[in-house]
Amino acid sequence: MNNTPSADQLPVAVIGAGPIGLAAAAHLVERGIEPLVLEAGSAAASAVRDWAHVRLFSTWGEVVDPAAEKLLAPTGWVRPDPSTYPTGGDWAKHYLQPLADALGGRVRYGTTVTGVARAGRDRIVDAGRDEQPFIVHVQSSDGHEERIAARAVIDASGTWSVPSPMGADGLPALGEKSAADRLSYRVPDLKDPAVRARYAGRRTAVVGSGASAFTALALLADLAKEEDGTHAVWILRRGIGANTYGGGEADQLPARGALGLRAKEAVESGRASAVTGFRTQAVERDGDRAILIADDGRRLDPVDEVVVLTGFRPDLSFLSELRLGLDERLQAPAALAPLIDPNVHSCGTVYPHGVNELSHPEEGIYMVGMKSYGRAPTFLAMTGYEQVRSVTAAIAGDREAAERVELTLPETGVCGGAGLFDEPASAEQSGGGCCATPTTLQIGTGTRATASGDC
Repeated sequence: MNNTPSADQLPVAVIGAGPIGLAAAAHLVERGIEPLVLEAGSAAASAVRDWAHVRLFSTWGEVVDPAAEKLLAPTGWVRPDPSTYPTGGDWAKHYLQPLADALGGRVRYGTTVTGVARAGRDRIVDAGRDEQPFIVHVQSSDGHEERIAARAVIDASGTWSVPSPMGADGLPALGEKSAADRLSYRVPDLKDPAVRARYAGRRTAVVGSGASAFTALALLADLAKEEDGTHAVWILRRGIGANTYGGGEADQLPARGALGLRAKEAVESGRASAVTGFRTQAVERDGDRAILIADDGRRLDPVDEVVVLTGFRPDLSFLSELRLGLDERLQAPAALAPLIDPNVHSCGTVYPHGVNELSHPEEGIYMVGMKSYGRAPTFLAMTGYEQVRSVTAAIAGDREAAERVELTLPETGVCGGAGLFDEPASAEQSGGGCCATPTTLQIGTGTRATASGDC
């Protein structure tokens, strides 16, 4: 007797119990398909918890997936005030962990995915490949290894674990590893006394030009008002122009525009100084301090700390035995890459997309959420919810639903996790936040949805 389960009896493996992975699981449950969510951390949304102190640009009304809300309803869960802005910690505590709890044993914590392949087939073998299930290799926190068979794999592992290095060429700057004790790749939580002590009264270089860099500059400028000797040195690869600080008062995301204006005020007040056209090549130790060196030979005065906020990149190592179709620049799915290329698009000019743009030559593997955008920094959180709605429909065999884009798109986009710390929105900002003024669109694939703004 053959006891091997058929493909439709196997679970769908979902890698990562973050916002998009948990939403994928909720959509699978809604369609009667068993998910198995594999989370390396000890709780849901471990990456979000790393920036628990940061307030989203999005309101609660814009960061809850519809299928997830249906799954939560029988538990008595009530969505927080939809007009307010959660921090990452709020999001994890009041939505993501309850969602994971509602999924129950379908979520496995302390489980790291170390490889994914077709059963008995490396990436070279053609024969019988499509008929084989996926085999997911995992290792638990106690070192136990296991092979899990799955009918499909949804990789929602994100990019948080792989911050981009400081070197302007995409590689670590010379000496970056040896200066690791002086470097941080996260926006500091200055409400933590130990972290505050690290930056108070000291010179800190901030490398990067996005919203995270704005946040760090604004926070360090606030610290400088209270602690003499605190100063930020902002390292920019380009010069300062009209768009350096974002849209300011013209930004349709008031909270984000205000953040750029605060960074601008930090520079203009002298609490931060900008160094332009500086492409970091090396970092040298000077006792307990660090000296940054540009590719043109410029050497900056020593700094006590360096905050590197140059983006993230996907970890593709555990997918090496699968046949992926990735763009050579962005490391995003080849069909999606032209639609999200940061050389052309901002987060406010994202095209609606779903399973067609997320598919690979290897049928049944999907990268979703931040992972799907590769190195592009323009991911929309609500786009991730639409991605998994489309992908799970395709897995269920409902091709019509999979190819019908049902996108809830804000006018200016959501780039979660880039707002200021613990600052409630003012009345003037109540319409802001990264998902302000949503517009519901039902569009066929290939139709463009446009929104202004740049994340």
